[in-house]
Amino acid sequence: MLKKILIFFFICGNSLVNAQYTEVINSNRPGFSESPYSVGKGVYQLETGFFYATSKIAPTFSIPESTGYSLFLRTSFFSDKLELNTNVILQKDKVAFKNIFTSHYFTTGISRLTFGAKYLLYQPTYKDKSKEIRSWRRRQAFDWKRTIPSVAIYLGVNTNFLNSIYKREGITPKAGILLQNNLSEDFNIVSNIFYDYIGSDAAEVSYIVTGTYNLNDYWSTFLEHQGAFNNYQTKYNFGTGIVYLANRHFQVDASTRITFDDKTTGFYAGMGMSFRLDRHRDPYKIVDDDGNEIRVKNSSSSKIKKIFGRALDFFKFKKSRKKRKKRPSRKKKKKKKSNNFTAVLYLYLLL
Repeated sequence: MLKKILIFFFICGNSLVNAQYTEVINSNRPGFSESPYSVGKGVYQLETGFFYATSKIAPTFSIPESTGYSLFLRTSFFSDKLELNTNVILQKDKVAFKNIFTSHYFTTGISRLTFGAKYLLYQPTYKDKSKEIRSWRRRQAFDWKRTIPSVAIYLGVNTNFLNSIYKREGITPKAGILLQNNLSEDFNIVSNIFYDYIGSDAAEVSYIVTGTYNLNDYWSTFLEHQGAFNNYQTKYNFGTGIVYLANRHFQVDASTRITFDDKTTGFYAGMGMSFRLDRHRDPYKIVDDDGNEIRVKNSSSSKIKKIFGRALDFFKFKKSRKKRKKRPSRKKKKKKKSNNFTAVLYLYLLL
């Protein structure tokens, strides 16, 4: 007899293979890299901020100054491993021409509008060393399984609804591989490789590596390096920043970085925030006191089974009656009465 029925909720975090939802907001800001993990089903997350970029005016054509606003929307509907996202950047640029004389003008418009999706292919599991009580050395030893990264693939589409100075050759695809190594509870490394603007003359291959360290429960910091290569130029940047977690669903950030390309160097600074609307519902199991799962039958389906079961039994009964053989009837045999009187009379006459 069951004493008590307990409802056990699965808390989904980085330690679980089949789920990506975390109790605390998991944002890509303020870095440029992208984690392989999704936000989880029922979560609607907004990552946004302002930035300012400046560089020296290069010969011929250059954009020495930009002020902009970035918006990154993330959500998941079908699976905790699948995320759908939209990346929009709106900015005001100073466009400069330098030859014999230097001139410039300002233009405002969208510099990027990309729709993408990522899917987690693999996530390793790690040992819980807090339960290791016999050996201090084993409890403190490094888990080499942490060198195996979580892996996700990214597929996206770059639209061409952009400012004229950023327009490409129509709609172009974007593909990438997203990796993350959780080397400890407080330190992780995210690595991305992208092939962008595929099929156009400005096709670009880029990489990015980001190391993030949690200083405490509220503050974290990061270091980042990015490189991008196309037919026209090579670009690099080195960045750092800090993040403050205000509560489970809201964080603010600030970052700065140095940029390099073939012609000049520059400076970038940004501030932003990340916020999520959490409508996630954890799956659960009903278990008994011993932790064994109790399967609850669906009442509607059981009623339907009962109705069809009775009908099926009725037809089976009729069929069995037809096949049943008739039992032979047992008739009592009438005993022939012996004619004793005739026998006695015959004997008397003989005598």
